[in-house]
Amino acid sequence: MTAANEVIDLIALCRVRGVSWHFVARQAQRPGGLAGLLAGEPAEKSLDAAEAVQAIEAERDALPRHREIVAAMLEELNAEGVRLTTVLDDEYPVNLRLIYNLPPFLTFRGALQADDARSVAVVGTREASVEGVASARRLAAQLVEAGVTVLSGLARGIDTAAHEAALEAGGRTIAVMGTGIRLVYPPENAALAERIASTGALVSQFWPDSPPARYSFPRRNVVMSGMGQGTVVVEASATSGAKLQARYALEHGKRVFLLSSLVRDRPWARGYLKRGAIEVRSVDDIVRMLQSPKAVQARSDQRRQLTLALG
Repeated sequence: MTAANEVIDLIALCRVRGVSWHFVARQAQRPGGLAGLLAGEPAEKSLDAAEAVQAIEAERDALPRHREIVAAMLEELNAEGVRLTTVLDDEYPVNLRLIYNLPPFLTFRGALQADDARSVAVVGTREASVEGVASARRLAAQLVEAGVTVLSGLARGIDTAAHEAALEAGGRTIAVMGTGIRLVYPPENAALAERIASTGALVSQFWPDSPPARYSFPRRNVVMSGMGQGTVVVEASATSGAKLQARYALEHGKRVFLLSSLVRDRPWARGYLKRGAIEVRSVDDIVRMLQSPKAVQARSDQRRQLTLALG
């Protein structure tokens, strides 16, 4: 675990208006990155960096208060059994560290494990058909039976089916939330969230009391894509958040798996095949393309060493 003061500085910087959280996450991973940023000397020569320096200077006098608020928040979360991991920690999810727009911190209930690096997101529409729900359940059960952690977003429809089937099959599932860790949305999934936390994890990138918002679900999709080696889209319209996640996954260099039924029914899915998505007919088509946790860790270590060398 990293020094408490460094963690507090990291999260306090996220309270400064006008500072990009993705930039803070990147900067924090460089040698002396946070100290350099606080001194007005970021490693990046980017618009994000310039805006961050200006915003921090404008709120220089408020930084001590930001630190106090963060320290109190972390004490409260610890008392509630909520845990924290940041980009400063070795325990930060290795798949997530490989994307460019990673969050600087995650709060979570339950446990994150090294073997979760062998994970896949199973996503789809909230207005799922009977066939879509059945496909999601079958897919999630077969993935966990193959030793794969199932990620999903705790939403109605396909997400709920995937989480439930993974639990019923005795496997690990992680819910990437579109709210703060203290809230469950939709509320009818509160009992499901407790079951997930007991054997897997509930994960949030937001402030603990953040309510559901229009902007929060696309950001949730970014993190869900980042935490897995790939995303499986079961059933989704052209305006679905699941389609958006497939786009993010392609941008992240992740695998995008589209069920044959989706490819048959949706023009957007056929278009995504031309962009690098993969049509799949069985779980075997997915599992054979996944790397071991050790292989993912090696890639993450290489990325970190490169960052250190450039820093």
